[in-house]
Amino acid sequence: MKKMINTAFAYMIVGLGAGVFYREFTKIQGFTGKTQLAVLHTHTLILGMFMFLIVALFFTKFNLDEDPKFKRFTLFYNLGLISTLLMLTVRGTTQVLGMELSKGLNASISGVSGIAHILLTVGIMYLFSVLKRAADKL
Repeated sequence: MKKMINTAFAYMIVGLGAGVFYREFTKIQGFTGKTQLAVLHTHTLILGMFMFLIVALFFTKFNLDEDPKFKRFTLFYNLGLISTLLMLTVRGTTQVLGMELSKGLNASISGVSGIAHILLTVGIMYLFSVLKRAADKL
């Protein structure tokens, strides 16, 4: 449970930092349009901090860490979320700076984002598998 709370805390720090980065970076650059940086803060807090706080609550009811699939959840979910946040940062930064991306680079950013979302989905599937198995034991 402590590991989940520490993970939630780490995502909280990153999420708050992302909010400050978005506000200050766009202000310094004089940018007023739409950018992916605008959703970086909320994605980090909801998918990172709140998700792991909710998982920590399940530790009080179930012994989640006894299931080997739980480690797979944390691995896939964290890899997916970190990759998603990184690609939001890359895409948003290029938007604010007004960089013209080549078709290949644009496709690469989209491709990595897609893979990151797949990893998030696999992680969530593992979590539900663990929760269903634990609920069946009650």
